Amino acid sequence: MSQEKTITILQLYPNEMNIYGDWGNVLTLGRRLQWHGYTPRILAHSPGQKFPNAVDIIVGGGGQDSGQNKVQDDLLKNSAILHKLANDNVPMLMICGLYQLFGRFFKTADGETIKGIEIFKAETHAGPKRLIGNVILDTDFGDVIGYENHSGLTVLDNNQPAFGVVKKGAGNNGTDQTEGAVYKNVIGSYLHGSLLPKNPSLADTLIEAAVTRKYGEFNPEIIDDRFAQLARATAAKRPR
Repeated sequence: MSQEKTITILQLYPNEMNIYGDWGNVLTLGRRLQWHGYTPRILAHSPGQKFPNAVDIIVGGGGQDSGQNKVQDDLLKNSAILHKLANDNVPMLMICGLYQLFGRFFKTADGETIKGIEIFKAETHAGPKRLIGNVILDTDFGDVIGYENHSGLTVLDNNQPAFGVVKKGAGNNGTDQTEGAVYKNVIGSYLHGSLLPKNPSLADTLIEAAVTRKYGEFNPEIIDDRFAQLARATAAKRPR
């Protein structure tokens, strides 16, 4: 595979929405791209900056209510761009706070409504307690393992597909067994950890979508994931 084949990863709001180590998702994508024979190009977008013209994967993380407030205007300003990219099958992974803002809104405990861009048909309301602990999901990408830490309760519209079904944990709201949401190649989830190091097949799914969209085909290398598999096995055995 030619090293000239570049895949651009864009991290949204790394200073405002990265309080749970979600930067690890970007690092994982970058390293696995290298192992598959591609050259990762990592960019960051912050409030007030011009949105980059050509991106292949977009990643966003979690943040406090104050962080969501800081990025709200910029996110709404770039809503049309993000919708266009989503509809054009650009793979995205939005975790926790940005997952919420890819829905209709997040209503805080103080009653403030932070508007989202509605890529997902969902809404989030602050709950009375935090949902914290290890999670295992049954998804179209196989079992996904992660760690949740959120007080927002997300409810999906009836026609909005979830990312996965909860096998262990609370998920979107602790009641309906759903976790996250999916629209085309856009995945939203509450799972930290960070998520992708313990779920290499999910990372490769995002990479495959990006590479195929840009270059027409994806010819993966065989990667030794023994340590990731050990981490998955250990995490799966840990108590809630």
